[in-house]
Amino acid sequence: MGYAPKFRRIKAELDGAFPRELDITGEGTASVTGYFEVQIVGGKLLHSKKNGNGYVDTPEKMNRIVQGIKDALAAAC
Repeated sequence: MGYAPKFRRIKAELDGAFPRELDITGEGTASVTGYFEVQIVGGKLLHSKKNGNGYVDTPEKMNRIVQGIKDALAAAC
């Protein structure tokens, strides 16, 4: 199954939370598994499966990502 469905679900949630504000991209890794990260380009790593955050499978994890994006958008203004 891979990470693609998980990525698409998170992308849809973030697109809904921040309509027309984000450019969300995904990059597969052919030779390495276990990486699933949400990071602001040139900025903070908001979620990392590899670093112990697991999948984005709870409202608390998604809320932490959303808050990190809100903080980054506010700082950019």
